[in-house]
Amino acid sequence: MRSLIITLSIILATVAANAQTAPATTAPAQSTDNKGGIVYINSDTLLSKYAYYAAIKAKLQTLSQNAQAEIAAKGQAFQKEVAAYQKNANSLNLAQRTATEKRLAKKQQDLQALNQNTAAQLQEEQESQNSKLYDKLAAYLKTYCKAKGYKVVLTYSKANPAMLYGDESLDVTQDVLTGLNEEYKKENPGK
Repeated sequence: MRSLIITLSIILATVAANAQTAPATTAPAQSTDNKGGIVYINSDTLLSKYAYYAAIKAKLQTLSQNAQAEIAAKGQAFQKEVAAYQKNANSLNLAQRTATEKRLAKKQQDLQALNQNTAAQLQEEQESQNSKLYDKLAAYLKTYCKAKGYKVVLTYSKANPAMLYGDESLDVTQDVLTGLNEEYKKENPGK
């Protein structure tokens, strides 16, 4: 999940750099002394309270837990087969032992391949979800900045403190969070 936090920080920084500016006559709604049009978002707060992120996190955790359970079950079944073979190995002739060892080695390779494939699929799903999160934030912040007249949106996070201080009057986290969650509720009315 740390990679999602880092990704969100990068997303917010990138979106801020790409945000379209509104005409100079549009005044920022947050603060009358915000002449530079620079605001910031606390990404820690955004991640902890954004309903869409919570849904992504829960989905990824469920996928991960299901994959771990499947691999663990297959691993235990394999261990039982190995134990049964070791128990009965002396009663088998050389051809039977060789065939059983070959079959067990193949099963072990298949189990390792399943583990690697599952990890790759989970990574791919996480990247896909990060991309969707980026798209949602980018679209929302583009509209938000245009409406409010902001030119730059910075991000603050204790985990990745690129910004050490920002006046609280420039913090638009709650405003952005409220808008994002309202948008998410409209898209997902049952959640």
